[in-house]
Amino acid sequence: MRKKLDTAWTYGLLVIVAFIFFFPCLWLILASFSKSGSIYSFEGFFPKSYSLATFHKLFTDTKMYNYPRWFLNTLFVASGSCILGTFLTILTAYTMSRFQFKARKPMMKTTMVLGMFPSFMGMTAVYLLMTQFGLINHLWGLILIYAGGAPMGYLTQKGFFDTIPRAIDEAAKIDGATNLQIFLQINLPLAKPMIVYTALTSFTWPWSDFVLPKLLLKEKDLYTVAVGLMSLDETEFARFAAGSVFIALPIVILYFCLVKNMVDGIAQGAVKG
Repeated sequence: MRKKLDTAWTYGLLVIVAFIFFFPCLWLILASFSKSGSIYSFEGFFPKSYSLATFHKLFTDTKMYNYPRWFLNTLFVASGSCILGTFLTILTAYTMSRFQFKARKPMMKTTMVLGMFPSFMGMTAVYLLMTQFGLINHLWGLILIYAGGAPMGYLTQKGFFDTIPRAIDEAAKIDGATNLQIFLQINLPLAKPMIVYTALTSFTWPWSDFVLPKLLLKEKDLYTVAVGLMSLDETEFARFAAGSVFIALPIVILYFCLVKNMVDGIAQGAVKG
């Protein structure tokens, strides 16, 4: 009896917590269907009347708020950062896991210390550097910054490569394989869950980031979705909600499709290196 009560209490608590987290999402989804478009016309938490016109307006009324252009900008930045960032992170993790050199331990300690500081502390330095290199108002500038910062979080990936037995590498070397062949033909296929995890995290960060694009992008046509939505007038709240819902859909779909690989990657990478 006590076990049943404990189970009921646990599930009840989980349902309450889930509802608390789900309620803002539900509110935002319903707000995106608001017929008036203004938050001031809401009846309590929810709109008085509903319509699909907001989503149509989001993609057709682009004179002042060009959401399709912002979406493509965000997709370009996130995809470029994902490809380049994943490449650099996997190379960094593999190097730290498989090779021994004098600066290895100091570099690991340094990256761990630097990782303790919030990224916005370096925004002034980033802005000055981007100004000197002429990368203000350039989407490639964002890609380079995101990709350059991605290898700082290599420890989980390193932990995954540590779980791959070194005996495989040694056997391949006996057969005449080079380090590059061992990496590309043996370790990389085995690291598929970790590559998926790395790619997804490298994609989601620039996909939803606001601070860095706001700092570096000054022209409205170069805005990402996060910056563009924040520039909307307060009477355009339904459009803001619709844009937020639409931009969240790709990430939700990716997580559902790749969740198995993500869990495997995190679980196997969470070991002491």
